[in-house]
Amino acid sequence: MYDLNEVKNYCLVCKKCRLHETRTNIVFGEGNKDADIMFIGEGPGYNEDKQGKPFVGAAGHLLDKILAAINLNRNDIYIANIVKCRPPSNRNPLPEEMSSCIEYLRWQVKLINPKIIVCLGAVSARNIISPDFRITKDRGQWINKGKFYIMPTYHPAAVLRDDNKKRPVWEDFKKIREKYDELK
Repeated sequence: MYDLNEVKNYCLVCKKCRLHETRTNIVFGEGNKDADIMFIGEGPGYNEDKQGKPFVGAAGHLLDKILAAINLNRNDIYIANIVKCRPPSNRNPLPEEMSSCIEYLRWQVKLINPKIIVCLGAVSARNIISPDFRITKDRGQWINKGKFYIMPTYHPAAVLRDDNKKRPVWEDFKKIREKYDELK
């Protein structure tokens, strides 16, 4: 059985797709290794690539504020992405990039063993829930998959671009807090 450091070490030398050619750092994931809640985004952006940490740019700062509003912080959660290397120009990861990287995420989920998985954005939800998932239509509803409670919501970057997404995200995060309390 692997541990998170072993899986991270595989990522550090990974060349399964072309994203490794332009990365500065892999962005493996971080947080509480015993977290009950795991947040999954799509992939690192510019700031994440530079620092090697997930959600450290503007979207990450917004995520931190939303977490604080429901009395959680990064010490309470684990956060990762579908792909571990930044796609050029912050584009969405390509299907072959996601399929090359998804096994690392599966190991992270298995090792963290959260009760709740929060899909941040459509790319995450399509990889975790269903390829046909529609974030605008289907977000905010609990989905049971195996032993996991999964909540899809808008990515914080989408909220920064569109104020109309603030209220729905707030409603989703209140549901996340309620489920977290219920499962404790």
